[in-house]
Amino acid sequence: MLVWTNNPKSIQMPAANLRLVPSDALPSRGSARREAPPRHDRKPLGQILVEMGALSSENLAMAVSLQMREDARFGDILLTNGWVRQADLYAGLAQQYGCQIADLQHEPPDVRLIDRLGAAFCIRNGIVPWKHVGGATVIICSRPDEFRRMQGAFPADWGRCCLAIAPESDIQTALVAMRHRSLALHAETHVSEAESCRGWRTGSVARFAAALVIGLCALFIVSSFAGFVALVAWAVLTLLLNSTLKALAAIQYWRQGRTPLSENAAPKHERGFLKLPTVSILVPLYKEREIAGRLVKRLARLSYPRELLDVCLVVEEDDTMTQETLAKSDLPRWMRQIVVPRGVVKTKPRAMNFALDFCRGSVIGVYDAEDAPAPDQIHKIVRRFAEREAEVACLQGKLDFYNARTNWLSRCFTVEYATWWGIVLPGVERAGFAIPLGGTTLFFRREVLEALGRWDAHNVTEDADLGIRLARHGYRTELVDTVTEEEANCRVWPWIKQRSRWIKGYAMTYGVHMRQPRQLLRDLGWWKFLGFQILFLGSLSQFLLAPILWTFWAFPLGLPHPLRGVMPNELLIILGTVFMATELLTITVGIQAVSNAKLRWLRFWVPTLHLYYPLASLAAMKGFVEIVTKPFYWDKTQHGKFDDDDPEVVISPPLNPV
Repeated sequence: MLVWTNNPKSIQMPAANLRLVPSDALPSRGSARREAPPRHDRKPLGQILVEMGALSSENLAMAVSLQMREDARFGDILLTNGWVRQADLYAGLAQQYGCQIADLQHEPPDVRLIDRLGAAFCIRNGIVPWKHVGGATVIICSRPDEFRRMQGAFPADWGRCCLAIAPESDIQTALVAMRHRSLALHAETHVSEAESCRGWRTGSVARFAAALVIGLCALFIVSSFAGFVALVAWAVLTLLLNSTLKALAAIQYWRQGRTPLSENAAPKHERGFLKLPTVSILVPLYKEREIAGRLVKRLARLSYPRELLDVCLVVEEDDTMTQETLAKSDLPRWMRQIVVPRGVVKTKPRAMNFALDFCRGSVIGVYDAEDAPAPDQIHKIVRRFAEREAEVACLQGKLDFYNARTNWLSRCFTVEYATWWGIVLPGVERAGFAIPLGGTTLFFRREVLEALGRWDAHNVTEDADLGIRLARHGYRTELVDTVTEEEANCRVWPWIKQRSRWIKGYAMTYGVHMRQPRQLLRDLGWWKFLGFQILFLGSLSQFLLAPILWTFWAFPLGLPHPLRGVMPNELLIILGTVFMATELLTITVGIQAVSNAKLRWLRFWVPTLHLYYPLASLAAMKGFVEIVTKPFYWDKTQHGKFDDDDPEVVISPPLNPV
């Protein structure tokens, strides 16, 4: 039963002790993101908090000044800088809007109303429909200034909608508790069936792969010589294609200088004064006892304003180890934990899909658990997005290692990364090919990420897949000259497991996008289509068929070989020249990649890559077996084993100059 109070614009509900305000009694606002001038005698929130004694006049002036040049909510500025308590902030909002704070813990919402809007929609907008009361519907909102704007999304049969408020964290907790299953399912199926690998086992690609293997086996049965020649021919062809790409990238590296093309390109237009946006960073964690504490310290080095930084530490529901570690880390206000409910699969992309609805930023970034980004990295990203048109939807930073000196494996891994990020990938960008993304130091325009269906929750290299989907939909990725250091995986078996997951994901990504080759050609154009074949099919072929090429060592060593006595000497000389040239190219490009002040000491280790790359072939065999047996299994890499970088950093938000 509704009881009208002395104020004709409010409704009293005794059972819940809530005073509610109908939406048509609320004044409109000029902007949902700013502290607009008061209307209908409504005081600004800052003035109310000062009068309450919850906020000093000096801090109010600083907050107003920051909001003029930052795309941040007024309350977030106050809370992040520690200028007001959360309880006082919401008490001020309740006074400003003439309503009360709801207690969702003791009065849970009606789940049927939540389902009408969808739990994901409610989380994104910081609302929860509470109950039907006397022909009206109570909407609990954490952002009351946006309440009227959302009226069009409410069903018409809800009648009059009345406002109550609650902290956003309380609303999110209530929604996840009541609808965790639907949210988990939604996170697994964001990408359309046509662009996802979740139907891998029953899809046409799986049937084609099976037919290819059967045909190859039949060829060997009929003539082992013909089968061996076919494999050698394909291995040599893909070796030449990959080496040509590497050589062209190295040539461009010296002709264009050592800066990626996008750094030299002039902005397409000038946007004038840039209002800094809120940037949300997703950091998926799983069983990270060693790394979680150091991660907090490393991210605290970022120089981006704290009120505009929204770091989401994404943890699985059953990962009590990481949750307990984070509970001891005393997270700052700009860093929060998001717990992902159990689901059918347990992968990094599924966790990020779930967490994206909780993000506040218009720019979405991704870091790994062991990352140590450059302090000015977010500033560079924001500046680049402001300089580019909307077609540049993704920015990719570079990766390096902080434990390169640990052992031989870490040294070779560092040389490999320096070659890929410093020479090959900039060459791919300059050539105009689609860039297969790395799994970290990625930044997206949020609206594009949402439009593309986010990440494929079933793909174990969701980054490479998303890079191709961006290109297919007409968007571009650019490299940014900013470095994130991470931990090199320098134990043999964990290295093989990590690399096998990458290779498995590359194979599944190739298969998914080649379901309809003609459509892929239309989407990418012939040039990017060719680059896609070289980067994916060429690389996968080299990983698998490298042992075939190794057999040619039998000729100089005088050992038996299937082609001995059959292959002409001239052809043997040509093949030997090709093999030597590719080895020399690998060494030359590797030395180029580490010829800087930081990595110059690695030049003498580059020739040992000849012993390093065979590990990738072992990983490829493991990965291709898993494609058949467990395609969606995420072989987790443990971090923090060889990490000596643990500086003392004080986690406190810096004061922003006014």
